[in-house]
Amino acid sequence: MSLIPGLNGKAKVLIGGASRGIGLALCTALLARDDVAMVWGVARNASGNDDLALLARHHAERLVLMDCDARDEQALAALAAELAQTCDHLHLVISTLGILHQDGAKAEKSLAQLDLAGLQASFATNAFGPILLLKHLLPLLRKEPATFAALSARVGSIGDNRLGGWYSYRASKAALNQLLRTASIELRRLNPAATVMALHPGTTDTQLSRPFQGNVPAGKLFDPAFAAQCVIEQVGRLGPTDSGGFWAWDGRTIEW
Repeated sequence: MSLIPGLNGKAKVLIGGASRGIGLALCTALLARDDVAMVWGVARNASGNDDLALLARHHAERLVLMDCDARDEQALAALAAELAQTCDHLHLVISTLGILHQDGAKAEKSLAQLDLAGLQASFATNAFGPILLLKHLLPLLRKEPATFAALSARVGSIGDNRLGGWYSYRASKAALNQLLRTASIELRRLNPAATVMALHPGTTDTQLSRPFQGNVPAGKLFDPAFAAQCVIEQVGRLGPTDSGGFWAWDGRTIEW
């Protein structure tokens, strides 16, 4: 299976949030593929990350590390400008950006625990960062097959919300889903070979989920490498006719 539908040659790929968890696992898995020409690993401190540095030593010029805080739009603009100097097209962009209880965000259990700072922190990383990344990389996604995938979460589904709680995380992921759905309509006009998707990778053993893993059913807590392979599988399966959808790690659609 090709990395993305319709791609005949080798892919140029950018991973946002590449320094840990699923993002790091995606970099590792993609660099192991013969059909991937280049990977740009983007994170706040990509150049200072030991795991990415080790990958870079093993893969020579195929991995380029770029520092960028996706919460800073000027930094995103600078990233895109720098990238455009050496790359004329990206075939695949995957945003793994997301926080639940870090960087000022909170996993609220009740309305009483809500505050503006926590809401703003959640939305800045979970919703605004990925869509602004897409905005600034758009010139590199306008020809040939191109896929933009962002990691969402099943708890961002409004129709599936039966437990409540996690106000800002749920709402920011729901906002991300709407932003991606809207962007898919614009991309369809600009590049009929483009695909935009929201992907739920399953509950994965990362810093985000660690405080909450006690309630995860047996067999439902995934290793980052497994989650990365599931993401890659869906990216290879879903094409332009599926653009704008919300999908789970196992290929099932999720209600909005």
